[in-house]
Amino acid sequence: MKKIAVFCSANNNIDPIFAEKTKELGEWIGKNSYTLVNGGCDLGLMESTAQAVHENGGRVIGVVPSKIEKNGHISKFLDVEIPCEDLSDRKQLMIVQSDIIIALPGGLGTLDEIFTVAASATIGYTNKKVILYNINGFWDDLLVMLEGMEKSKFMREPVSEHIVNAKTFEELCNLIENS
Repeated sequence: MKKIAVFCSANNNIDPIFAEKTKELGEWIGKNSYTLVNGGCDLGLMESTAQAVHENGGRVIGVVPSKIEKNGHISKFLDVEIPCEDLSDRKQLMIVQSDIIIALPGGLGTLDEIFTVAASATIGYTNKKVILYNINGFWDDLLVMLEGMEKSKFMREPVSEHIVNAKTFEELCNLIENS
């Protein structure tokens, strides 16, 4: 059974289309009997994904930093809770616990997670890629920046070796199934 780490926003004040697409992904993960690995928080896209996976028969592993626990924001949809100290610990545990890594729209934390995976892969700490689920073109500007870095020879390998763009839900599902 594949374990899919999902990095994403824990913010509730975002365009509802992101929650809709996230729920669709969570339903698909659950119905296909995959396991979701997430940050264990009960807010934003993190919670909507966990709820959809849980309600559709999948398992949810939450890697929960002590501050999230202290603030009472642990998702009630976790089947397994892995406590950790901070965001660095959470990120590393999520990478280790997963077979596939997806980044949904998010903020600074999500960017940190994407670049940790990609940078680690460039020097051989992991062979995992990050699949950007590019809902409504959310990641387009980032991809342009990365392509510019590649063209300017600031990357030794093509960015696509470490970061993959899924423009549609169908592309995303195909990438998961063929990983």
